[in-house]
Amino acid sequence: METPAAALEVIGWREWLALPALGIAAIKAKVDTGARSSSLHVNGLEEFLRDGQTWLRFSIASGRKSQRIETACEALALDRRAVTDSSGHIAERWFIRTDLVLAGQRWSTEINLTDRRTMLFPMLLGRSAIQARFCVDPARSYVCGRLRKPLTP
Repeated sequence: METPAAALEVIGWREWLALPALGIAAIKAKVDTGARSSSLHVNGLEEFLRDGQTWLRFSIASGRKSQRIETACEALALDRRAVTDSSGHIAERWFIRTDLVLAGQRWSTEINLTDRRTMLFPMLLGRSAIQARFCVDPARSYVCGRLRKPLTP
């Protein structure tokens, strides 16, 4: 049974969120109900084996352009899948599962890793990550404010 929209917390079309297991206390995300999966811009993506499992090593740039911080990250590879972008191009992308914090809620979600350097937002938050949790008001922005305190992994 679906949760009625009136019972869901409202978020805007863009929000600040955190990825605590990756060491990211605050990152801007575009909320996109037209996208099934969430995407995160990463630099230097490389795969490696650890204990017989595929892991991914990458970095995430966060902060203002004048104060960019590169955070080195490692995550267990969940899967590699074909993703169709907004232009209709299909590409294979790595997926990870990690915790996400938004509007005081913390949950585990799948995120694909890609190059979003030409996009305005380093992260796209897709509908599978927010379904049954939030209702999106496209006329509002940053409803939840910016996360201020560091979160524990």
